[in-house]
Amino acid sequence: MPDLSNWLALREPADTAARSTALTRLIAEKLPRDRAVRIVDLGTGTGSNVRYLAGHLPGPQEWLIVDRDPGLLAQAATALRPLRNVVVETFETNLGHIDSSIFSRRDLVTASALLDLVSDAWLVALASECRAAGALALFALTYNGRSSCSPAEPGDELVRELLNRHQLQNDKGFGRAAGPEAIDVAARAFSLAGFHIRREPSDWVLPPDSRELQVELVDGWATAACQIAPSRTPAIADWLRRRLEHIEANRSRITVGHDDFAAWTAS
Repeated sequence: MPDLSNWLALREPADTAARSTALTRLIAEKLPRDRAVRIVDLGTGTGSNVRYLAGHLPGPQEWLIVDRDPGLLAQAATALRPLRNVVVETFETNLGHIDSSIFSRRDLVTASALLDLVSDAWLVALASECRAAGALALFALTYNGRSSCSPAEPGDELVRELLNRHQLQNDKGFGRAAGPEAIDVAARAFSLAGFHIRREPSDWVLPPDSRELQVELVDGWATAACQIAPSRTPAIADWLRRRLEHIEANRSRITVGHDDFAAWTAS
C-alpha cells in the first residue's frame, strides 16, 4: 500500500466517478443562497471531498477542513487555494473525540470514505451534533461490504468475508468500527435524531485500465484477510497471485460497493 497521500490521490478519480450526483443536487438545493455557505469537512485528507463539492454547491463558501494529520491538512489547504469563491480554514484534531465547536453555525456537515471507519456510538454522536447545529449532512463513499471481481476466482468470497471481518475489528481511534454496517447504523442514528434520509449507491466500477488502483486494492484486501486468518495465508497468497495476473493481463474488472448518504430536517 502506498503512503496515505499517494493512496488518496490514486483513488480520487474513482471516488469522483462513483459519487451520487442526485444526492449532491438534493443537498445543494437546500443550502442558503443569500450568504456564504458554511461547511465542515471531517477527515479531509488531501481535500478530495472539497474539490468535488465546491463546484456543485452554491457559492461563496466557507470551509472548515478537519483532520488529525497536519501534513495532509497543509497539503489540502495549498491544493484548495485556487478554488474560486472558496475560503478554507484548517482545524487539526483527533476526531475520535467529537469537538462540538467544529459544528457550530455550519450549514452542512460532510465527509468522504469515513463512516465505515468510525464506531456505532460515534455515528450516534455525529447525528446529535448535526441536529444541534441545524446542519444538513452529506456523507459519500461508505463501504457497504459488497464487492465483485471479474474474471471470478474461487477465493473471491473468502477474501471478501475476511476483509469484512477485519473492517469490523478495526479501531482508528473511534472505537470498534461499524465497517460494512456503517450505512445502516448511520441511517438509524439520523432517523432517530429527526432527520429525513436518503441513500444512493456510489460503487467503484474499476475497468481494466485502472491497473495501479486495482493492484493496491487487492493487495490491501489480501493483507487484511491474512491478519484475520493467518492459517489461510497460503490460500490467500495464491488468490492474490491469480488476481494480479488478471490485472497484468488487462482483463480485470472490480466493483466495490459504496453508498452515499444525505440527511436533512424539515425545519
